Amino acid sequence: MAPRSQWKGFLKVAELTCPIGLFTAASTSERVSFHTINAATGHRVRREFIDEETGKPVEKDDQVKGFEVGDDDYVVLEPEEIAEAVPESDKTLEIEAFIACPDVDDVYFDRPYYLAPTNKAAEQAYGVIREAMRKKQVAALARTVLFRRVRTVLIRAHDCGLVATTLNFDYEVRSAKEAFSDIPDMKIKGEMLELAEHIIDTKSGTFDPTAFDDRYEAALVELVKAKAEGRKPKARKAQPSEKVVDLMEALRKSAGKDAKSAKKGRSRKKAASAPSRRKAG
Repeated sequence: MAPRSQWKGFLKVAELTCPIGLFTAASTSERVSFHTINAATGHRVRREFIDEETGKPVEKDDQVKGFEVGDDDYVVLEPEEIAEAVPESDKTLEIEAFIACPDVDDVYFDRPYYLAPTNKAAEQAYGVIREAMRKKQVAALARTVLFRRVRTVLIRAHDCGLVATTLNFDYEVRSAKEAFSDIPDMKIKGEMLELAEHIIDTKSGTFDPTAFDDRYEAALVELVKAKAEGRKPKARKAQPSEKVVDLMEALRKSAGKDAKSAKKGRSRKKAASAPSRRKAG
């Protein structure tokens, strides 16, 4: 069964247009999910919105959105007023600019979608756009109304198609200065840096998403299965933690060198660089 598109519209660059759809590229729907159960009766429970002052339930038709402007002071917005604020959509994902692929910082990446043609007639125009972007090694910036908001989208060639990633707004991305403000400005050099570079070289590889396991998800599946079968789940063994006392020692061990061999290496290097002394004859 073909996946269902989350949005349908038109991809447009200059005068070239083709009908496309956005398909979810990443989803959490396959994760283990739980219902809230009444421990005394075994029945599912449901949520209710309760009035803070009266303690009585508030029916859905009586619930409205409110923006707090002061203590217990709200600007109330009716559903019709909010609906009027939603921008009109022409269902056109119009490419505004082509940029170098690394130009957008990853912190602006929001959610990925596969962008695919919705009919046979669109495939040639779609292919032309994809191949031109691949050959020029560029990404495209486009804007449209997605899910009630005007969104900026980054489009890139991906396998035989295109992937579209919605971008966070600038006000949504927090400055790194606050997170990194306590990091001292220090110069790392000499053997310490050389050992770290050696470790990177020896552990270089390629990205394979299938090699990474969701251990928490697997543990939940095993726990549910064990309880359903009436058996005791396997006890998880605690991983011993090692305290790193000496940074240089840890780097040498990680690089496959012990302190003794490293010291010998430095002594040889020093001896080789020292000028030879000859007796006057």
